[in-house]
Parts: sequence; C-alpha cells; structure tokens
Amino acid sequence: MTLLLGLPSKGRLMEKSFDWFGKAGLRFEREGSNREYAFQTNGLRGVQPVLLSAGEIPRELAAGRIHLGVTGSDMVRERIPDWPSTVEDVTGMGFGRADLVLAVPGCWIDVDSLDDLDAVAASFRAKHGFRLRIATKYHRLVREFLRDFGVANYQLMDSQGATEGVVKNGTAECVADITSTGETLRANHLKVLSDGLIHSSQATLFRSRTADWTTAKSVLEVLAARLGLPV
Repeated sequence: MTLLLGLPSKGRLMEKSFDWFGKAGLRFEREGSNREYAFQTNGLRGVQPVLLSAGEIPRELAAGRIHLGVTGSDMVRERIPDWPSTVEDVTGMGFGRADLVLAVPGCWIDVDSLDDLDAVAASFRAKHGFRLRIATKYHRLVREFLRDFGVANYQLMDSQGATEGVVKNGTAECVADITSTGETLRANHLKVLSDGLIHSSQATLFRSRTADWTTAKSVLEVLAARLGLPV
C-alpha cells in the first residue's frame, strides 16, 4: 500500500512543505547523498515522497502518476484544462502566497479598470493597426479572465522571465504577472488595475481524481486524520 505524494524539489516551497507535513508527524529524509532526490517518509508507513518541480506536479496529478501533490493553485489552473475534472483542491496550506494581476503603465492616468482597458485596446488597434500586447506566462488564466470581463482587441505575448520589464523595453503595453508585494511592478512604473486581480494563489494540497486509489485509499484515510482533513 503506497501513496505517492508529489512535493516541490527545491527552495522555500520545498522547505515550507516539509514543515507543514512535519507538524502532523511526517518527516521526509533524504536517502543517500545530499545531491540525491530520493526521500523516505518517517512517521507514517505507506507514504512515498516524489520530488518534482512545482511545474511538473500538475502534469503528474492530471495523469494519475501521483496521488497527492503540493503546488501553487495558479499552476494547476494554468496547466490543466478543465482542472476540476481531474484534480481536487484538498486544502490551502497557508504559504507561497502571491497574486496574479493585470498591470498597465502608471502614466495611463485615465486607465483604472478593465472597462477602461477595453476602451484603450480598441483605440490602440485603430491607431496602430495591431492589438494591444499583454506579456504573461499565464495564457489560459489571463485569456479566461479577460473573456469573462468582455475585454477584446488584445494579444498575449509569451514572457517566461523579467515580465515587468517588457513595457519599458517596448515589447508589450501591459503585463499579467505574479506578485507578492507589488514592489517590482511599481519599480517598473506599472500599476495594477483596480479590478485586475486574476487569481490569488497559494501552495495547495491537491488530490488526483485519475490515480489508482485501490491500495492507497487506506493510507489516505490515516494521512487525512493526521492532517485534520476530510477524506
């Protein structure tokens, strides 16, 4: 009876995840050298930690190759189409908090809301002959958000790093990015729209709906009791 638990493989997200489970008596200890990613669990038999990048965990959950996984709620919503059909949100873990927001140049003094942005996007296209560019790595979340609010005449530009700097560089007019404090956005002369919160993310424990739970269900029941969670 083995329950495969996907955990972040490095950084503060890994440390905080270990601490969170540690409060329930589960300790994850490295097997072999400090460079190896093989871990074992002490404190509860049947739980096998699987160390993965935070971006890989949604894929493994959706495919049913792990039973539980810890990753950002933004990652699951961005990387798994129709995610509720394959993955269940078990509980927020209270760390790794950040907001995915839509931000525009601070000098756009008349643009404060999504309605304002929609109007600007229409005039921008009429004036320049192409759609207003929004740089982001969260294409699905941003597209669904703007669709729900009726914003049109934009195009998403892929940005995998230093997104806040693209407006200054002239490669996009707006950005949609993750922020914890907003300091980096402000340092790059950007402001968040008053209704521009796309998603409030945090580290979350997810359960796979597609994994084989035949032998892992009994381990889940014990683990859930330890964590004070419903099965």
